[in-house]
Amino acid sequence: MTNKKIITVFGATGAQGGGLVSAILNDKQSDYSVRAVTRDVHSEKAKALEQMGAEVVEADINDIKSIEQVLKGAYGAYFVTFFWEHFSAEKEYQQIKNFIEVAKMSDLQHIIWSTLEDTRNWVPLDDDRMPTLQDHYKVPHFDSKGAADKLFVEAGLPVTFLRTSFYWDNFIHFGMGPQKGEDGNYYIAFPMDDKTLAGMAAEDIGKCAYGIFKKEDALIGKTIGIVGEKLTGTDMAAKLSKALGVNVIYNAVSPETYRGFGFPGADDLGNMFQFKRDFNDDFNGARDEALSLELNPEMQNFDQWLSKYGSRIPID
Repeated sequence: MTNKKIITVFGATGAQGGGLVSAILNDKQSDYSVRAVTRDVHSEKAKALEQMGAEVVEADINDIKSIEQVLKGAYGAYFVTFFWEHFSAEKEYQQIKNFIEVAKMSDLQHIIWSTLEDTRNWVPLDDDRMPTLQDHYKVPHFDSKGAADKLFVEAGLPVTFLRTSFYWDNFIHFGMGPQKGEDGNYYIAFPMDDKTLAGMAAEDIGKCAYGIFKKEDALIGKTIGIVGEKLTGTDMAAKLSKALGVNVIYNAVSPETYRGFGFPGADDLGNMFQFKRDFNDDFNGARDEALSLELNPEMQNFDQWLSKYGSRIPID
């Protein structure tokens, strides 16, 4: 273990970081060891990572000193933020700045930054096709990440920008699964019209990230978009129907309707889907199935993911 290169993984008990930790530790020939960062080393998930062979450490990405501690001696780092914990683009942007400030003082040779597009490059704030949110954003959980990309470049850091896709796991955990209608059918609702939605299994993000680290400096300075499969709402409904044994219908609601659903973040997600719909070629074109499969030969398509996890999708 001592001569292996340490990768510090933030969000190690989450979907992205956890996938990367598992990918490294499950590779018995790996050149890397894992320093798994969590806010609570006593949690069940943290203990499980320790049992797998990770060095589990505690840090808070709001605290620069604690970031500094967990990056000491590391070869690489996986930086990820979790917008949905606080719903604040400003707070997320500050957390990213914290990462960068500490990284500039470190000896990191490779950083993967889990980012997304700044949608304001397509829909300026004065464009009323979609409402402006939190005073400065169109899609807050995208824009704060995308706006910070240039800070990594300006700091001269050895970074690969990783752009992810819609998590199919949202059907399980985020309340986006099929909802039963009064007619007995089940419905999924997205404001995507007939456009395709780039999607993937959350666990595959970490495996792709591992593939990037294994290429060492070949992908430094590159932006890599990953995806499992691009499907229309109708496609997804048909596959869900087959996997779940109920009749699932795609409801192509308007972005306005989706923004009005009332759950926390509905306005943000309504804008996000509208962005993916209106700029479908740009968004999907930045996510390459062949490269994703090269980075992660175990990349799942939607049917494969459903066969593995479909039973966890709640249907009443």
